[in-house]
Amino acid sequence: MTMPAKKKVNSRTNSQQPAADAKPSSSTGQKPKLPPKTNDTNQMLVKSNLRQLRLPTMNAEFDKLAREAADSNQTYQDYLLRLTELEVAARSSNALNSRIKQAAFPVQKDLDSYDFSALPSVNKQKVLELSRCEWISARRNVCLLGQPGTGKTHLAVSLGLAACRHGLRTKFFTAATLVNQLEEAQKQFALDRMLKRLDKLDLLIVDELGYLSFSRAGAELLFQVFADRYERRSLLITSNLAFSDWGQIFQGERMTAALLDRLTHHSEIFEMNGESFRFKESMKQKQPPGSKD
Repeated sequence: MTMPAKKKVNSRTNSQQPAADAKPSSSTGQKPKLPPKTNDTNQMLVKSNLRQLRLPTMNAEFDKLAREAADSNQTYQDYLLRLTELEVAARSSNALNSRIKQAAFPVQKDLDSYDFSALPSVNKQKVLELSRCEWISARRNVCLLGQPGTGKTHLAVSLGLAACRHGLRTKFFTAATLVNQLEEAQKQFALDRMLKRLDKLDLLIVDELGYLSFSRAGAELLFQVFADRYERRSLLITSNLAFSDWGQIFQGERMTAALLDRLTHHSEIFEMNGESFRFKESMKQKQPPGSKD
């Protein structure tokens, strides 16, 4: 009896056969990296922290500068430096604006708009030197004496602005306004408080001394302010009167002599006599077109 032939067994095992659902691998064998997502929570926390630290410029700029830093491969130190520089610059600008506002200048005029050639008696180099404000640090005074319209207020404001830019506390008054405020403070039993505020000023500017007369009490109060600043703080005074005529202001030779002795001891004095700038300007405007001076 013939036996049935045996079937040949395939030598390949199932494990050697490729899986039907296997996917081809990438050339690198790794999944591609996705760009990092912005962490909105961290961004909100940074903004909150900067608000609490009162760093408004950094709060406004940090996100934009971070993107720029990432695009240009800046270091963390470079990014932080740029960010803090913006904050410092903004604070410096705000502080300057605050000092100028508190100074209460009637106008803002700088030295570059003053016509030194029209008044040769004014030493331009000396005025420019004063704009460096070393005289204020040395607790010296400046007196601008001369006829109306010769630019005394212009120079006073310019030097006051220079003081503000040097970080110095400055205040501008007309003499009449200062005396009125002193008298009112005295009536309100607040004179000591006002005198303390004035004493904190690095530079006190008193404009137009001698244009209006004061009461005896007002003159004495003004004398007290001036005398208290002797060798302690700086004064800048403009007046249309020569020193010899200041007895009209302070109503007595003794008080006037005592004040001038203190005021002129450490002082730069400019005599500004000449034709009025305002008068010359008005005459030019009245000239018919095409006419010569």
